Amino acid sequence: MFTDNLQSKRIFNPKEIEEMCKLSMDDVEIVNKRQYKKPTIHYFNCACAFDIETTSFIDSHNEKAATMYVWMLGLNGFCMMGRTWEEFISVINTISGILDLNENRRLIIGVHNLGYEFQYMRHYFEWVNVFAVEVRKPVYALTKQGIEFRDTYILSGYKLETVGKNLHTYNVEKMVGDLDYKKIRNSKTVLTDKEIGYCINDIKVVMAYLQECIDTEGTITKIPLTKTGYIRRYVRNACFGYDLPEKNYKRWDYMTLMQNLTLEPGEYRMLKRAFCGGFTHPSPFYSGIVCENVMSEDITSSYPTQLCLPKFPMSKGKQHTITSKKDFEESLKLYCCLFDIELENVQSKFLFDAYISRSRCNTCENPVLSNGRVVSADKLTITITEQDYNIIRNVYTWDRIKVGNMIRYKRGYLPRDFVRSVLELYKSKTELKGLQGEDENGVPYSVTYLARKEMLNACFGMTVTDIVRDDIIYADDWTEEEPNLEDAIEKYNTSKSRFLFYPWGVWTTACARTAGWAAIFNLKDDYIYCDTDSVKFKNPEKHIDFFAKYNKIITEQLIETCRHFDFPEEYVHPKNNKGKEKQLGVWDFDGLYDKFKTLGAKRYMLLYTEDPRNGDTAGQYSLTVSGLNKKITLPYLLEKYGDNVFNVFDNDLYIPAGYTGKKTHTYIDDMQSGKLRDYQGNVADYMEYSSIHLGESDYSLSISQEYIKFLLSISEEIK
Repeated sequence: MFTDNLQSKRIFNPKEIEEMCKLSMDDVEIVNKRQYKKPTIHYFNCACAFDIETTSFIDSHNEKAATMYVWMLGLNGFCMMGRTWEEFISVINTISGILDLNENRRLIIGVHNLGYEFQYMRHYFEWVNVFAVEVRKPVYALTKQGIEFRDTYILSGYKLETVGKNLHTYNVEKMVGDLDYKKIRNSKTVLTDKEIGYCINDIKVVMAYLQECIDTEGTITKIPLTKTGYIRRYVRNACFGYDLPEKNYKRWDYMTLMQNLTLEPGEYRMLKRAFCGGFTHPSPFYSGIVCENVMSEDITSSYPTQLCLPKFPMSKGKQHTITSKKDFEESLKLYCCLFDIELENVQSKFLFDAYISRSRCNTCENPVLSNGRVVSADKLTITITEQDYNIIRNVYTWDRIKVGNMIRYKRGYLPRDFVRSVLELYKSKTELKGLQGEDENGVPYSVTYLARKEMLNACFGMTVTDIVRDDIIYADDWTEEEPNLEDAIEKYNTSKSRFLFYPWGVWTTACARTAGWAAIFNLKDDYIYCDTDSVKFKNPEKHIDFFAKYNKIITEQLIETCRHFDFPEEYVHPKNNKGKEKQLGVWDFDGLYDKFKTLGAKRYMLLYTEDPRNGDTAGQYSLTVSGLNKKITLPYLLEKYGDNVFNVFDNDLYIPAGYTGKKTHTYIDDMQSGKLRDYQGNVADYMEYSSIHLGESDYSLSISQEYIKFLLSISEEIK
């Protein structure tokens, strides 16, 4: 039924809504979702979607404005179009009446990037509940009419084009057209068949995606709200024993563990201050310089590797007063430690990079900075782990150190079933990569591989989900309310469904930085650039022994993990589809470049000699600049500058609008109305209570004057 509906050539108009409802919804099953101490919610178990197309312009008052000129609604595969908000509201009211919808009897409608559509339609509905984790980014929004709009972009994690490519059961027809967004359109603009095809294709993709989710999960009630929900459920089920057929007491054992792993409010504040992501930074000696014959190595699944090693807080934190230098050193050696340090007259002794980020310092007096990293300072205070301290003492000297507020945790492995989940995902991902064909359910192996890869990477992400987040409230407008810290921590500590401990995430990144810096310390003056789990460097032949030794040690540690938990050793070195073992956690060849140039963190250009992941890429350029779309910007640069592109990739480089892939979003919260002439000459009234103006944005590569000054000082020292 759904497949026939989805491929239907018929497009309904708003006047035919009753016929559309009868055709699409008559045979739809209603499924229940039970709630604790709340009424059961009844959902129509079908895939629906909504989308709009808008036009942005400058109005008669010379102000930015925007308006919707066409909307598309999909019901269980059938598609409908309309041109005004009045039509859409009428359709929604009709659907609500026909299906007898209310707050407890709902129809879910998927919207890919709900925040965009919500800005336009938020004043047209009475909202029962709007759930968001960020201002202007609702995860779902429930109307009084029983329509529950859900964000499918947050659920999938992909742009719509990618979602369409990953469909495996309900293949949506290839897009038959495109929209030139530079053309001004209004509600009277005549749309071509190709333009209509493009519009309808979008909601067909969303419906097909949701239907595949329904087929996989069983019912629409079991689809999580966010992409992270899949991995949370996967690991929680493993830890609580929900994946076992027989009754067991695993949940109670795990709940007992969680009852012992609790936090204090002040401790949480310290953990938040100590948390830091991957180390991403260039060596100042090579910043802005074209380097030749550059090697890149990266760690295979860096964060999952760390999750499998015995380096994590596995007890409630206890305050500890340092009594001596010996006591301090023994604490660092035997425990996971969280503490504040104060350093006076801090000076870098490792010339090739700096570690401490200025933004992480609680205080920092008269610092000299290298691209945001502290090279020297009269005094600084910072909250760190023992992993950070072991790096810091190898990078800096100081005249005086003061340690305070130390909290110690017993060190050990993460829970057995948590580690098993990580390793099984790694094994599955490795075995599926590059495998052709479909499984017994008709799902392509490539789709399953992508799902396993994403779940593996998300294992870390869920461990650092904020415990205490501002409450995002929508009541005619967006507001943020800071929750009570003590109440939030108490709720966290007493939760019977909790299976994570926030410090685990803090130590994951800290341990990963330790691994990355082990390479930096070895590379020294050959070190060019580091990005979380990869390093780029010169003279690779000089460093073969280091990488080989590191790989041997990490392999032995991971095998010990398997022995400790009685896991098959193949968990840490599974074979791919070609029968080759892929060892977890080792440094692996990531590419060879003829040329490489970096201007700072997440800003570099390279010319490949060899790329092991993408086959024959010799002579191909690659560009990474945070905020730029490389697929648009790189061709522009190559066409404009040709072989001189490395020289112009510098502080003064300007990318004009239209070649950046960047859009400037201007939120308009005031009502705008007037008459708008489209590109065809048609004039139509428009009125929007709120909207979003989209404009193309230019981009200028810039380096802070502070960093330029530092690089010049380095240059002078070299001379």
